[in-house]
Amino acid sequence: MKYTKLGNSDLTVSRICMGCMGFGDPARGQHSWTIDEAHTREIIRRGLELGVNFFDTAIAYQSGTSEQYVGRALRDMAKREDVVVATKFLPRTQDEIERGVTGQKHIETMIDTSLRNLGIDYVDLYIYHMWDWQTPIYDILDGLSRVVKAGKARYVGISNCFAWQLAKANALAERENFPQFVSVQGHYNLIFREEEREMAPYCAEENIAMTPYSALASGRLSRLPGEGDTKRAAEDSYARFKYDATAQQDSAIIARVAELAEKRGVTMTEVSLAWLLTKVTSPVVGATKLRHIEGAAKAVDLALTEEECAWLEELYVPHPLAGVMAQNKPAAAKEKHVWSTGDQHIGEEK
Repeated sequence: MKYTKLGNSDLTVSRICMGCMGFGDPARGQHSWTIDEAHTREIIRRGLELGVNFFDTAIAYQSGTSEQYVGRALRDMAKREDVVVATKFLPRTQDEIERGVTGQKHIETMIDTSLRNLGIDYVDLYIYHMWDWQTPIYDILDGLSRVVKAGKARYVGISNCFAWQLAKANALAERENFPQFVSVQGHYNLIFREEEREMAPYCAEENIAMTPYSALASGRLSRLPGEGDTKRAAEDSYARFKYDATAQQDSAIIARVAELAEKRGVTMTEVSLAWLLTKVTSPVVGATKLRHIEGAAKAVDLALTEEECAWLEELYVPHPLAGVMAQNKPAAAKEKHVWSTGDQHIGEEK
């Protein structure tokens, strides 16, 4: 495993971040394909053996059970100072808004619940999961500042935002002496490269770490269509919403990944992630089987040439925004999004 600094922080992170959305009680959240605690522990243990020290979860993942599984595993398997733990908080609910709960109070509730779920005193990175159009950005930044000052988080990050939103937030944070966002977690992979328009150059200029999710396009970049379909492929309607509309134009790129993988004697996972590792700090890679994290770890050691990268890239055409980013607009502020489970405040261990 290789390691690097996370943007403008002093956190040293593995080049692969283990995405923990696939962990948690399948009966208590958005996804039916998540894995139980015993299998979660196997994958986390293997990740630690391979040198992964960066783990990304969220209070919204399976109603907090992802945090609970991850927290218990890491407490049993690793020293707290040896791992970098990231979790995320959601926007205020309509009920909170109607009751007059401030952004600051909402964030305090969220972090306290997450820390209870995880069974730790602080997180290394606390991430603003998606832009909250109904809460002033000042209140969000002030709430995060209070979390950092209280020692409940070391650094703050953001997810699912536009470059202008990140620039606006960090400019305000600098003016008000609030902690600035050191990382951004966006949707970025070989078949969805819209982050290259403005986010990637902005982050390069400001030394903000990019830690993209959907690094393998929900498995589409790890196998040819129809090969080895999984429970997630069959049941993840949200992933289909993100990728099915562009499947035909993406197929040629996926075919090139397969061709290069065969030529190099490696897996499609390794090729897809090796390409992404030339662009970002640490991609968030989900794992629900041991081979998933093993393949991701191998990608760190695969060096693609400039010519190979260009060949993989040349067929890409612009994509419409999809998923959470398609809802990042004022008109969608009151719409139910994929993480609106209604029970994200449930934090007691079960």
